[in-house]
Amino acid sequence: MTTDSSAPGAHSVEVELKFDVDDDTPLPDWSGLPGVASVGTPEVRDLDASYLDTPELALARAGYAVRRRTGGPDEGWHIKGPRDAQGGRVELQWPLDSGNGIPDAVAAALPQVAAPADYALIARIRNHRTAYALQDADGGLVAEFVDDHVVATDERDGTQRTWREWEFELGPAAPASADERSALFTAAAQAVSAAGGREAASASKLARALGA
Repeated sequence: MTTDSSAPGAHSVEVELKFDVDDDTPLPDWSGLPGVASVGTPEVRDLDASYLDTPELALARAGYAVRRRTGGPDEGWHIKGPRDAQGGRVELQWPLDSGNGIPDAVAAALPQVAAPADYALIARIRNHRTAYALQDADGGLVAEFVDDHVVATDERDGTQRTWREWEFELGPAAPASADERSALFTAAAQAVSAAGGREAASASKLARALGA
């Protein structure tokens, strides 16, 4: 599929919690989460993402990340922007392309910190993911919980790192009010802590892949 150079990219806002866990940590019990009536059947996804930036990490310093990812329901090109005051990140997405380098539509949406020709592969992140839909009584997606087993390579020096982490991301049926969202996040963090998880030491998979 060829990316249309005039396409603006699909727009979403990612609001999530991230947690570090050990290889043998059991899954959390979500039965006490407000608004969550059921947990969907686990869905296995094998994801393979290539991240690009300048050698000086100009995009990362500006709070952005650009990747080409295969696998999963949202495979394609993604740009993630800086976090806002509520902790969310705007994400833009385009379909996969068959060419080399960053497609024109993606390059046009990047902050003007470097020329497209200056970008190179900085990291590859492969992720064996199991996703769980946390649903309300009507079947709406309150949040998605994912259990990630990650193998990351820093392409600048070949360093490989492996770890397991969890993500809890709000869905379309998440509560609208700030107080209700805060209560949901608090309950999720408590469930993770009870299972043996802990707050993530790194802000993103890319940062951890690069040793940050």
